[in-house]
Order: sequence, then structure tokens, then C-alpha cells
Amino acid sequence: MTDPSIRIEGTQLEPQASSGGAAEAHPEAERYYVRFTPIQRWMHVIMFSTFLGLAMTGLTILFSSNAWAQHFALAIGGFGAILFIHKFCAVILTLEFLYHIANIAFRVVVKKEKGLLWGPDSMVPNLKDLKDIVGNFRWFLGLGSKPRLERYAYWEKFDYWAVFWGMIIIGFSGYVMWFGPFFGRFLPGWALNAVQIVHGEEAMLAATFIFSIHFINGHLRPDNFPMDTTIFTGVQSEEEFQQRHAEEYQRLRAEGRLGEKLTCKPERSLLKVSKVIGFTVVAAGLVLLILSVSAYIRE
Repeated sequence: MTDPSIRIEGTQLEPQASSGGAAEAHPEAERYYVRFTPIQRWMHVIMFSTFLGLAMTGLTILFSSNAWAQHFALAIGGFGAILFIHKFCAVILTLEFLYHIANIAFRVVVKKEKGLLWGPDSMVPNLKDLKDIVGNFRWFLGLGSKPRLERYAYWEKFDYWAVFWGMIIIGFSGYVMWFGPFFGRFLPGWALNAVQIVHGEEAMLAATFIFSIHFINGHLRPDNFPMDTTIFTGVQSEEEFQQRHAEEYQRLRAEGRLGEKLTCKPERSLLKVSKVIGFTVVAAGLVLLILSVSAYIRE
């Protein structure tokens, strides 16, 4: 049940009955629904900020012989400053990752939210995701209708687990490099050398994936172009809800819980700020992608 006192970025939520009928009280008005909580939105801000910082500094170090990397390092204050920023962003992102893991464990073990591990609201892939993949390819080829998606589409789950896997591999290898003398007590020399290769190659793969596949899925595909602000505002219109997550919309409506997510339209100022931030991050990512891929090919 939505608390009438909750504010979404300066907007006051109107009291709503927790039933599907509440969402239809004013059929002529445009309705909006909560998709992401404030903590989820702030975690995304921290993640993309630190990831962009890590990518810009890490790829600058990886391709330090290239002119663009040298000019960027000089503008920042040298490669010493670049390394400091890289480590600082790594620590912040690590703390966020650990908080995320602890929060999931608390909700599953203490609060008994089994739906986080399995079910329509889970990020864990299931049989429906496989059916949606097949259905989407059939739709691409004109052999069937577009699949009706649940709360998380299969490509959103792929994005999530790609980042999750990358955090473990890149993070661990990065800390081994950072604290080499300590890990040198337990690891053979060849392992320390391998860690450097793994860290660089996996980081390049992660940056390429985020700045291409994730950007296309999140913002640049036709039904999102030119910018999907949902992750910034936490709110989506009813039309977006029905088109992008039709299965979830119908499920909540059938369960009488659609009204629980009913909220206000995001303020215009928030939308403007969201678009400025979104376009800036996408532009920076695409520029860095082009520079890094061209440097990688030349090496």
C-alpha cells in the first residue's frame, strides 16, 4: 500500500486504494506508475558515475601510448592523478556492490522475500525469458507477435548479470594488482601476471558492452530513443508500462495491486535534469568507446 506522505522528487503522492480500479478512477487523465525506488535510482547514479570514472581512467592507462590518452592524463594532472581517481572510484563502486549483496541477503533471509530469487519480480533468468528470446526473434522475422514482457526483460537480466560477473572478475583482479605484495604471499608469479591481463581485457570488454549494448537497450532502441528517463525519475507513464512490460501490467491489474504503484507525473525540472545527465553520459561513453576500440585495433 502506497503511503500518501511519500514524495517522489518533490511531488506529493495522492492517496490511492490498493486495487486495479484505483488506476481507472480518472480514465481521461494521463497516469504514471512507480518503477524504481529512490534508493535504486541513487544506486544507479553512483554506479554509472563510478563506472564512467573507472572506464575513462582505466582505458587511459591501458592505452597510455595513444595521443588522446596522454592529452587526457595531462588535462587531469598526470597519470598519478589518473590512478588516484581510478582507485577512488573502485572503492566507492565496491562499497555499493557489497551493500547490494548485503541488502539481497537481508531481504531473502530475514524478510523472507523469496520472490527476489524466483518469480516474475526476480532478476534470475527463467523459462519465460527463453520463450521471450525465441518470441522476439520470431517477431524480428515477421513470424509472430511481439512477446509480452514481465517486470524485467531478458536483456535487462543479461545486463544485470554481466555487470555482476564483471564486478567480481574486474574487482578482484584490480585489488590483487593494487595490493600486489600482500597477494604475492599466496599467489605464484604467473598468477600475478595473468591478473594484469585479465583485468585489462575484462575491463575493455565491460566498457565496450556498456557503451554499446547497454546504451542501445536502455536508450537508443526505437521505443526508447532518444532517451529513457525512467531510471532517473523512477516513474513511467501508463502507455510505457503497457508497451514495455505488458505482462507485469496485466498481472498487477488482475491481482488488484496496480493502484499501489500509481503516482504523480515527474516534475518538468527533474525530466530536464535527467535528460541532460543521460545525454552527457551516453555521449561521453560513445566517444570513449570509439577512441578505445580504435586504439585496441591498432595495437
